[in-house]
Amino acid sequence: MLTIKDGIILKGQDLTPVRENIVIDDGKIIEIAKDVCEGRIIDASKAIVCPTFLNGHTHIGDSIIKDEGYGLSLGEMVKPPNGVKHKALSNVEDEEIISAMKKSMWYMYNSGTTHFIDYREGGIKGVELLKKASKNLPVTPIILGRDDSFYGEDPDLRKVKIAIRKLLKLADGIALSGFGEINDEVARLITSKCKKAGKISSIHVAESMHLQDDSLNDFNKTEIQRGVDANFNQLVHCTNPRNDDLKLIKDSNVVVCPRANATLNVGVAPLNKMLTMGIKPVLGSDNLMLNSPNLLRELEFTLKIMSVCYKNYLNPKDLLKMATTNICNFEINKFIKKPVIDVNQDAKLFIAKRYSKNPYLNIINRCETKNILYTMDIDTHINNV
Repeated sequence: MLTIKDGIILKGQDLTPVRENIVIDDGKIIEIAKDVCEGRIIDASKAIVCPTFLNGHTHIGDSIIKDEGYGLSLGEMVKPPNGVKHKALSNVEDEEIISAMKKSMWYMYNSGTTHFIDYREGGIKGVELLKKASKNLPVTPIILGRDDSFYGEDPDLRKVKIAIRKLLKLADGIALSGFGEINDEVARLITSKCKKAGKISSIHVAESMHLQDDSLNDFNKTEIQRGVDANFNQLVHCTNPRNDDLKLIKDSNVVVCPRANATLNVGVAPLNKMLTMGIKPVLGSDNLMLNSPNLLRELEFTLKIMSVCYKNYLNPKDLLKMATTNICNFEINKFIKKPVIDVNQDAKLFIAKRYSKNPYLNIINRCETKNILYTMDIDTHINNV
């Protein structure tokens, strides 16, 4: 039994700030009230209790080539099979990849992240490497695989079907680099097989304006239109929507990656407009070769770049939800339980020093990794970091 005493708690899916005590038993929050106090006591009177983060989009294999290729174009950096990333991954020993991924997962954990959705390159082997790297760590990956057989204008569909079947036995879903590398038939085949298996289908869309232009010129549809038409249940980036794209994704699961987009000089997702339309995006840090997977840094950057680019301030609460409770709206319930501080929920939270009267800006604008006093994972291991 454990009590987190007298902290400002960001409670429920709406992150409502309340000053109460949290009682935890066997990994579950069993009571939240001012007058309860049982078992071990953690004094949070000068702290904020926040749900742990979920990083909505990573490529953790990139950990082996941090900051290489800076200044290159999007295609030169990450387009398969000849991008800087793909060449590096094909020329390194397995143990080096595993070691780099482990270090990155501990970095995530120490900065408040306990779950992440990873686009895993390398087919079955790539999925297995991440499973091995994450074993016995307090961070849970949701692993989306891919296979080289998916690429090209005229792929062998027999090989594609075999690769899909094998991936879905091991991975949590399938994730594609983009429509520039696959055709629509492969896309629909993947989404239908994922849906039948109850797993995630995801794709990068509208990351750059030229990709949108190419799609319109070649198919008379934007990449976002093609993603929606193919029934992907998760769309990553949506940085450069055109025409009625935002209306099309009103009910979609959207992941945005502002720092990565800025690093690659491809634009900034119109979050103000998305939020106004009722879209509830999730925040991701994208390629580790470009950025650290630290969502504290992602949150602060996003807060400030939005006010510069769109001349309008983001609501800090709405922004913090992008790293925490917005994931409750996504179709991944079988892979992660709700990251919500409430009775009968798993205790997935961190306790951070309080510097500000605004609890949301305290996390977004003031908190650094060193200010996180405790992180609690799903098994109620208390880690003073």
